[in-house]
Amino acid sequence: MTTSSINKTMKKTFCITGLLLFFISCQISAQTTSVLRKQLQHILSTKKADVGISILGIEDKDTLSIHGNRHYPMQSVFKFHIAIAVLSEIDKGNLSMNQKITVRKTDLPSDTWSPIKVKYPNGTVLPLSEIIKYTVSESDNVGCDLLLKLLGGPTIVNTFFESIKLNDISIHATEKEMHADWNVQFTNWTTPNSAASVLKAFNDKKLLTGTSNNFLMKTMIATSTGKNRIKGQLPESTVVVHKTGTSFTNAEGVTAAVNDIGIVTLPNGKHFIICIFVSNSYENEATNEKMISEISKSTYDYFKNKTN
Repeated sequence: MTTSSINKTMKKTFCITGLLLFFISCQISAQTTSVLRKQLQHILSTKKADVGISILGIEDKDTLSIHGNRHYPMQSVFKFHIAIAVLSEIDKGNLSMNQKITVRKTDLPSDTWSPIKVKYPNGTVLPLSEIIKYTVSESDNVGCDLLLKLLGGPTIVNTFFESIKLNDISIHATEKEMHADWNVQFTNWTTPNSAASVLKAFNDKKLLTGTSNNFLMKTMIATSTGKNRIKGQLPESTVVVHKTGTSFTNAEGVTAAVNDIGIVTLPNGKHFIICIFVSNSYENEATNEKMISEISKSTYDYFKNKTN
């Protein structure tokens, strides 16, 4: 056999071996993801709730979804989307972080969650940056509606995401409107897969300038709500960029939304996105939140223990 023939044979062998190893790697990954799926399905199996999940490994690119394209009420998760829309206007020079926002006493209804209202019961004037922080980190409903008013209404947020080709996002109502009618909250919906796509674009710095992106990242890391959800069973030092959403429970004992979406940093520096929407739940608050924390912990362990 000539040297040329030997080289050709070796190249063919290496090529076949490489393809075989790639195929085996894919099979192992698929099998491992299948195990995770079974774990998550087991967590959900005894719960009286409609749960949607979307998971994406940012570096490893593993994906898993359960009811990933189903519509779920966002509740305060939409404050993340609103913040992006506002910050994009700041990036364009149409708004400013330092511009003053007047909070009037008439903006502070008695029946809504608002740390702004608690701290400033007679109203105040705050820079836009502080309104964003209150809205995202503390899920302030008054701050949320002030941001929507500043933008020109909820549909402006829809238009923004449509313009950048991020779909399956429906935002049509303010916090005040949702509080007035149980059914209105269902007009503000998204899918778990869509929420994951927005988080991925945000993480990749495709939506905002570096300054605005870093500001929102830090603001979401500082989130004080939902401590028993995505972060609930993770190591205390775990960095989680996240936004929660929660509805009331109606007279029939149905909770429309207990949500949490976020980006989790692993000990090895890698990240995964996890979006969990619990809807039409007959479970109590503790059970709903424990469901989310168990899903998050199983996902964390899966990515932490990945070897391929």
